[in-house]
Amino acid sequence: MTRAKELGLRLRAGNPRRKKTLALTAMVLPGAVWLFIFRYVPMFGVLIGFKDFKLPNPRLGILEDIFSRAWVGLNNFKLLFDNPMTARIIRNTLLYNITFIILGMAISVAFAIMLNELSRKRTAKVYQTVMFFPYFLSWIVVSYFLWAFISPANGLIHPSVFGLTNFYQQAEPWPFIMIIAYIWKMTGYSTLIYLAVITGIDTAQYEAACIDGASKWKQVIHVTLPNLRTIIIILFILNVGRIFNSDFGQFWALPQEGGIAMVPNATEVIDTYVFKMLRTSVNIGQSTAVGLFQNMVGFILIIITNTIVRRVDPDSALF
Repeated sequence: MTRAKELGLRLRAGNPRRKKTLALTAMVLPGAVWLFIFRYVPMFGVLIGFKDFKLPNPRLGILEDIFSRAWVGLNNFKLLFDNPMTARIIRNTLLYNITFIILGMAISVAFAIMLNELSRKRTAKVYQTVMFFPYFLSWIVVSYFLWAFISPANGLIHPSVFGLTNFYQQAEPWPFIMIIAYIWKMTGYSTLIYLAVITGIDTAQYEAACIDGASKWKQVIHVTLPNLRTIIIILFILNVGRIFNSDFGQFWALPQEGGIAMVPNATEVIDTYVFKMLRTSVNIGQSTAVGLFQNMVGFILIIITNTIVRRVDPDSALF
């Protein structure tokens, strides 16, 4: 049989790999289209960060409105860097996020390992549900829960127990309150991620460790944690990319008493600061510039962190 005839038979029979590729592409296509429309198409809006753009002009289209504005270069970035509070809000943002990353990771891994060790699976499912439930609550709802606990008048915990007069008017307890609230709300979600990886570990590894006389603790050290290493590193890289961003709802809603943030020194972060400045000056260009700065720093940190990980452990790198 000539090569031309053989090629013709292959084309008529169809290529299994090509069929599989087309099927997988069809599955990915809706998500890719959504990502392109809602993530990439709006990226031209970063031009607003370099324009004198305040309130939109309703008589013009969005593109015409953006390109008609005066170019101001890096002047909009002065909102963040020419303010005496800049050092404080950047410090708060970094310290909170570093604490969230370290404690959130350690506590989530610990809970996942403990849940996996429960012999009664029905009980484990109840614990998973209870831990996961706070993740679905809005920070507004959480702020009311917090108010019920530490309200100076009718709260379950009186400030005098900690030597305070009013939780909402003293800065000292708020770093601890913020950390505890974050761990309580977010730990369940991260725990399920790690638990899913643990349940996928080959049981033969644990059986081999038992035959070698390994205790439960040594099985965790030598079997569970090595198998969790890749997902831990990947989530760490992604979290590092958001180290200059904060959950606006948390830092805006929790410290408020009667709708007023009482302890800005301890709870002010970049996102809440920008929102306050936008509410007073109504300068969309300045807020866009700060958001662009946060995302660019996050992108650079992801590249640096991933490069370091790739050199130390190539199998655990994100890309």
